[in-house]
Amino acid sequence: MSAHGPRPLSGRAWLGYLAVGLAAITAYYLIPRAGAGVAARVVVYCLTSTSAAVVVLWAAVRNRAGARVPWLLLGLSQVVYSLADCTFYVNHYLLGLTGFPSPADVFYLGHYPLVVVALVLLIRRRSPGRDLPGLLDASVLAVVAAMLSWLYLIGPRARLDQPMLVTLASVGYPVMDLAMFVVALRLFLGTGRRTGSFALLSANLLAILTADTLYVLQQLNGTYQAGNFLDAIWLGGNLALGAAALHPTMARLAEPTAARDNVLGWGRIAALCGAALIAPAMLVLQHATGRFRDIPVIAAACAMLFALVIARLAAMVADQRRLAITDALTGLHTRRFFVAQLPIEVERARRGNGSVAVFIADVDRFKSINDGHGHPAGDRVLVEVADRLRRAARAGDVIARYGGEEFALLAPGVRPDELASIAQRLRQSVAGSPIAATDTALLAVTVSVGAACYPQHGGDPAAVIAAADRSLYAAKVSGRDRAVVGAVGVDAEQGVVEHLCRIADQVDLRMGSRHDSRAVGRWARLLAAELGHDEHGIRVAGLAARLRDVGKVVIPDAVLLKPSALDAEEWRVVRRHADHGFRLVDTVPGLFPVAQAVRQHHEHYDGSGYPQGLAGTAIRWEARLVAVCDVWAALLADRPHRPAWSVDEARTVLRTGRGTLFDPDVVDLFLDLHAEGRIDAPDLGRVG
Repeated sequence: MSAHGPRPLSGRAWLGYLAVGLAAITAYYLIPRAGAGVAARVVVYCLTSTSAAVVVLWAAVRNRAGARVPWLLLGLSQVVYSLADCTFYVNHYLLGLTGFPSPADVFYLGHYPLVVVALVLLIRRRSPGRDLPGLLDASVLAVVAAMLSWLYLIGPRARLDQPMLVTLASVGYPVMDLAMFVVALRLFLGTGRRTGSFALLSANLLAILTADTLYVLQQLNGTYQAGNFLDAIWLGGNLALGAAALHPTMARLAEPTAARDNVLGWGRIAALCGAALIAPAMLVLQHATGRFRDIPVIAAACAMLFALVIARLAAMVADQRRLAITDALTGLHTRRFFVAQLPIEVERARRGNGSVAVFIADVDRFKSINDGHGHPAGDRVLVEVADRLRRAARAGDVIARYGGEEFALLAPGVRPDELASIAQRLRQSVAGSPIAATDTALLAVTVSVGAACYPQHGGDPAAVIAAADRSLYAAKVSGRDRAVVGAVGVDAEQGVVEHLCRIADQVDLRMGSRHDSRAVGRWARLLAAELGHDEHGIRVAGLAARLRDVGKVVIPDAVLLKPSALDAEEWRVVRRHADHGFRLVDTVPGLFPVAQAVRQHHEHYDGSGYPQGLAGTAIRWEARLVAVCDVWAALLADRPHRPAWSVDEARTVLRTGRGTLFDPDVVDLFLDLHAEGRIDAPDLGRVG
């Protein structure tokens, strides 16, 4: 043996072993049953049975990397089994001792506990976590098997008028088989790799259980004869065990795997349904035949099956709830769970005069990670950020994936003076060391954190979330990798709106015009007033028009100011400005209607617009006004890729798009107001 451990077995060793073993079984049945052939048959049978014990023990000793103890126990069980075979066939064929029970039965029954313990160890290694679905499914089948075993194997043997020792031995076989069957079910239905070694071990268990069951039935019927076809099944099972130990995947049989999601396949559903119906079917059968026996056993089986089915359904419901509130990528809670939990914590804090803190963290420049290294790298970054935030949180805090690259932390009992230190701890936990986005790329990833607290920064859950979101926005605009605490007051909210308006003016300047946004805002307010909307509606329409292009602040100049036609990818970038604008405006409390109108002002009346493909009255009325005003201003202004259009050409565009691109009523009103001279001209002063 080398210093690096044993050499791996040949990939064909198990096939060679099976081939030699099948030849031995064939020879066993071809050898005459008289004269010297009797001794030859005994030798062939015992050598075949013993070979499995030798092979399994030898492979278990060589297996230094895998789970040796289960295989050693399987090898020892086969040693005991081969001793039983040798004892039985020597006594039966050579010595003529055919009494029952015999010393061989002690060995046969003694090998079962070793097999059961070995299988239990394999199950624990293959499924280190909690696999409740597999356990419940195995229990359903085990209850049915126990009932059938009692009805047709154990009960009939126990009721025979025979010596106690004979009864114990007769009942011992089906009882031991039942114990092995229950554990084997748990192995089959549990998690773990379905390797070649697993299949061969399963064949061994199936062969032994099948042959033992037929043996007991033949004993009951008085038809059993040594050397019949059952010997081939027993020997085939022994060979399958030896081949499982020789298979190249033997060492991987005990490798642990994560518990699978609680998903039922059609095959398993059919098996469970069939098993659950067997117990009532037994009652119907007994009623039809008029032979009523063991009714309490069948009734108990029905009760246990009912309880197990209910438990299985409860486990599925619990698992579905877990999946619904757990983010699949990061393992954190979902936004839905976070939003549902916040009112509960706020109400608890209200009753106890306590406080609740909310922190929202956003990964800085995450798009550049996806663009530069690919989405798998972005996913790895999100997983690592989630782990670092989870480690920085306190026990009992609720941490969730709030959006694509946003995370939220709900911290009950945090005082206002603790917000800053916790927010900084969250920020520093991410920025403390680079993150391996790929096998070769280490990235310095940072987050911006916004924090707010009930009741100091908001009197209800929505207000607290809005305050934390505004703080996050402040952290972003102040340079990123920042932590900002505290809600924005009414005056400051107005300041945020004014800041957004200044951003809209900056977009106008980048596009080469001075006050397009201001003009579009005036026209939208005029249209809203003419349509009979109240002061609030007029304000929403005007502000939406003023801020319609604020999302373009994030579009690169190379795309926004490109003098030639845009390609498909560049158009995709430009069209995202509506969503960017929505997110910017929605950070201000009370401006959600404005934000919605900003998002929808490029929707077309016939549903061909973007970003949501809305049509007709599904588009907010404010957005339908803004769409007409926006196109009018765009047509009358120079753009990097074309000169300004004339007023007559602009009127033609609106008429052509009436009912397809634009709301026809809005177009008619706009053109009428323009004809009356009430649509003033925008400031066409150019810059640069």
